[in-house]
Amino acid sequence: MEAPLVDVIVPPDFEEKTRAAVRHYWSTLGVQASRPGPETDRGNRRAVTSGKQLDGFSELVRWLVAENGMPEASIHVRGGLELPGYFRPSKKWDLIVVHRRQLVAAIEFKSQAGPSFGNNFNNRTEESLGNATDLWTAFREGAFGTHQLRPWVGWMMLVEDCEGSRVPVGLAEPHFKVFDEFRETSYAGRYELLLRKLIREKLYDGAAMVLSSRDASRTGDFFEPAADLTVRRFLAGLGGYVRTVIESV
Repeated sequence: MEAPLVDVIVPPDFEEKTRAAVRHYWSTLGVQASRPGPETDRGNRRAVTSGKQLDGFSELVRWLVAENGMPEASIHVRGGLELPGYFRPSKKWDLIVVHRRQLVAAIEFKSQAGPSFGNNFNNRTEESLGNATDLWTAFREGAFGTHQLRPWVGWMMLVEDCEGSRVPVGLAEPHFKVFDEFRETSYAGRYELLLRKLIREKLYDGAAMVLSSRDASRTGDFFEPAADLTVRRFLAGLGGYVRTVIESV
């Protein structure tokens, strides 16, 4: 019996590679937080602004794209990450794939660790909307050349699994009522809603969200709160698109 296509596109060891990415995130975050730095940039803020902690997820996606036939030279994760924008000159993505002058994919990797979830959730929301709007408008205006295939755009996110991300958050409604789905939601729940709506509105082609606690630096354990936002589903969508491009250009 022929194996399902998803099992071909996403090799079975993707789960272990995801756990390795989670371990790398927490261990790197801990090291960065402990390094001496300016008085205004200590502790968790210093860690989350230092970068590199999401390199494991970048490697996971790079591996998946290469496994599905994309030449390594077409996958950019260290340099050459700038793409032209419409509202700004350019935007530096976390991973892009450019094959035979076709923009195949653009991916962002983001995280949210406590204790400050409120402001950071708003920032992530605005960032995700702005990045997608800028890219798709630039695409419409021909920034990537003529006869371009529609690129695959993705957002992959790790959120700390802790009380701060799981407790329902209050709402301010001084003039108008918010949409009902936001009532009694935690920040983890709001991220889930955000990513689902980004896909529904066709701003992104795929999104994944994992929850993980800080002690996962040893185990790499993670939890996926939504069946439509799993790492496997994200990788399957991207892998399938990569294969389509390889066969058509």
